[in-house]
Parts: sequence; structure tokens; C-alpha cells
Amino acid sequence: MAGRLIGVVGPSGVGKDSVMRALVRAQPELALVRRVITRAPESGGEDYEPVSEAEFRRRADAGEFCLQWQAHGLHYGIPADISQRIAAGAEMLVNLSRGVLNAAQAQFPDLLVLNITARPETLAARLRGRGREDEAQIALRLSRDAGAFPPGLQLAQIDNDGSFDEAVQQALLALYPVRA
Repeated sequence: MAGRLIGVVGPSGVGKDSVMRALVRAQPELALVRRVITRAPESGGEDYEPVSEAEFRRRADAGEFCLQWQAHGLHYGIPADISQRIAAGAEMLVNLSRGVLNAAQAQFPDLLVLNITARPETLAARLRGRGREDEAQIALRLSRDAGAFPPGLQLAQIDNDGSFDEAVQQALLALYPVRA
């Protein structure tokens, strides 16, 4: 039985990682993909593997990523072994960039994408609260045009502007409509 990749997208500060952790607590059969990022280890937030740009390039050249992209001056990679885990039946949650969705959809035909949204003022407050960006960087993140989603994408909209528990319930309903 094949599993599936569940991509989670949305603007910085929308709560992607918090929603993903809550989904795993609610559905232990879900597994989080640990991304490889050229971000300093002390930056906090998600559980990721910090690497230098040189190490990232070495791994990319060696084919160690099934998906990779660049955003906000950082490189992101998804370990290639998740393909085998999904083929073996695992359901994997991964924080993705919209820019990599075409490649993800081509590689994982059953890809489901949860698009998490919130109002700009909510995002700004959350970004200030995490303390990784200054005001200019926050303004730049908020002004970024995300663009359109690829055609034919399985997409669920999740509103994380109000109650966090409601957002998690929306995501669970999108993942498991028969159980709801």
C-alpha cells in the first residue's frame, strides 16, 4: 500500500510547523519530514538539519535530495529516502515552498497540499514574536507574491487566523474526510 506526501505551504509566520506538529500528535501514523537547510542551528523553529552551503551543494550533487529549492537566501532540501518511505506506505508531512510544487507533484502524484493562510497583520505579529527577522525583512516577507498553484493540484485551504484548534481540525478533515 502506497503512502502519500502531504505538502504544507503558506507564508512565513502562518503556523505551518505548529499545525504539522499538532497533526502528528492527533494522528501518530503521520511522520514529519526533517528538512536540510542552510540556516544556522541556533535559529530555532522547526526541527531541521543545519548545513553549510558547501555541504548542501555536495549533497545535492550526490543526489541526496528528492526535492530542493532556494528561498529567502537559504537552500532547502528534502531527503531522497522519503520516496522509499512513501512507497512503503508512510504518510509524510513536509513544509514546502510553492515554487517546488510542480516538481513535488511530478514526483509524488498523490501529493496533497494544505495551504495555510492568515491575515497580514496576524503574520506580522507572529514574525515579530519569533524574533528571526527585523522589520525590513518582515515587510519583505509580507509583500512577497506567492503566485498561482499548479493546475490539477490536490489542494485544501486551512485558515489559521482564529482558533489554532479549528485550523488543526480543518487540516484533519482535509487529510481524512471519511473519518470526520
